[in-house]
Amino acid sequence: MKKGRFRYLKIFGGILFILLTVLIINHCTKETTAPMDKASLIPLPAKIAPSKGAFRLKRGTVIFVSNNSDEAFRVGDYLSDFLHTATGYQLPVKATNKTKGKKDIFLFLSKNQEELGKEGYVLRVTPEMISITAYQPAGLFYGTQTLRQLLPYEIEKKSVQRVSWLVPAGTITDKPEYAYRGAMLDVARHFFPPEDVKAYIDMLAFFKINMLHLHLSDDQGWRIEIKSWPKLTEIGGSTEVGSGKGGFYTREEYKDLVNYAADRFITIIPEIDMPGHTNAALASYGVLNCDNKPRKLYTGTDVGFSTLCTSKDTVYSFIDDVMRELAAMTPGSWIHIGGDEAHATPMKEYIPFIERTQEMVWAHKKYVIGWDEIANATIDKSTVIQFWDNNKNTLKGVRQGAKVIMSPASRTYLDMQYDSTCNLGLHWSGYVEVDKAYDWDPATLVPGVEKENILGIESPLWTETITNMKDLEYMAFPRLAGHAEIGWTPASERKWDNYKIRLGNFASRFNAMGINFYHSPLIQWNDE
Repeated sequence: MKKGRFRYLKIFGGILFILLTVLIINHCTKETTAPMDKASLIPLPAKIAPSKGAFRLKRGTVIFVSNNSDEAFRVGDYLSDFLHTATGYQLPVKATNKTKGKKDIFLFLSKNQEELGKEGYVLRVTPEMISITAYQPAGLFYGTQTLRQLLPYEIEKKSVQRVSWLVPAGTITDKPEYAYRGAMLDVARHFFPPEDVKAYIDMLAFFKINMLHLHLSDDQGWRIEIKSWPKLTEIGGSTEVGSGKGGFYTREEYKDLVNYAADRFITIIPEIDMPGHTNAALASYGVLNCDNKPRKLYTGTDVGFSTLCTSKDTVYSFIDDVMRELAAMTPGSWIHIGGDEAHATPMKEYIPFIERTQEMVWAHKKYVIGWDEIANATIDKSTVIQFWDNNKNTLKGVRQGAKVIMSPASRTYLDMQYDSTCNLGLHWSGYVEVDKAYDWDPATLVPGVEKENILGIESPLWTETITNMKDLEYMAFPRLAGHAEIGWTPASERKWDNYKIRLGNFASRFNAMGINFYHSPLIQWNDE
């Protein structure tokens, strides 16, 4: 009996040991994630209310769309495709009348959420479901970008990752501070092919940037096909800074870029800079010069030496043709006419040129954007001034009723060097470290330019020294992330001491995205 009793005790003890081991392992490996309000989100949402628990994304999760909106389905498909890459899950997108479900994601368009505006959203996460509610499809899309940042950073990788896809529970109520949140890419001084522009568009969308301003012409290159003036690309598009081969976008390529951006709720704004910055056009057609002689192609970086012959009717026929073809390819509301650094154009010629060009843009049912110099002319209140350098010019525009895009060179120019050791970029407007790029308020920067005068913010990247995507990424990031937060987050919620921590925690995500970002010594980077 004693031996039998001992044998049973031994068996029971073994079972008890196994149960305790399982309990200990389960306790030690319990899936957890940081609370929602501790997540490193950029741009910072307006309101975050954390709650207990987390949603776990699984293979059986379904993305439900609450109505038959094609745009809502487009957002659902975008989310499904994005999540598939790193999770390996094929998440179906389905229409539904349900308002909740088990372990599913819901995208709701609600006519009762008008206060969210065109781009606002409410993101609710519980252990049972995720819902994104918006008044317009753009809000749904921006809600998915916040959801993306709430997931582990491995979600950004380009291969399947074996991690638990947890999303912290809580509610985010969010909408942007400014309607216009832009980036500009100079493809004239160095040409960037369509695949590079698309990659940049994806980066912009991630940070809720909604405008891409393409600088399509300058002294060094003409980058957009114009059927009625074919030599613009044949000759003017044949080179770039440093005598590279140049390049240009065909009409089909440009339209494809416009559509690609629109799928990510980004509007492309084309710029044809004039009357200065026009040597590529002047080299293509002698008739655009007062002496009818074509200029030599230019591959340097000087500015202010070129001008269209503003007294010739042929020049205005040329501009009208370009605006007509460009407007037909561009569904957005704006065309940028440049107007900066026209030092070779006397002011008495510059002013009527700008006014006549403004009218031609209107004739093709578009509105005008121009650099702050155009405010020396009489401009309509529908015209937008892009402040980059001159306070007085900008105030002239405001007094005429124009809205302002804030692009101060000393804060937002992404081609400005970080410091004296930076091998890329220039520093004519000073060095721009990440704190200087972030810690300013568009509504208080220029005396006399108030918040109600400001349409938004834009970050220009001029490419005198930028020749490839890795260099582009290095100069744009992380400063562009800070600019995105200025454009999106209420000024009262933006604090440098808080932002620099979130930015430091973003290092793993930047790495997972493959972005070649600048490791500022001002930031404690948490690379994994």
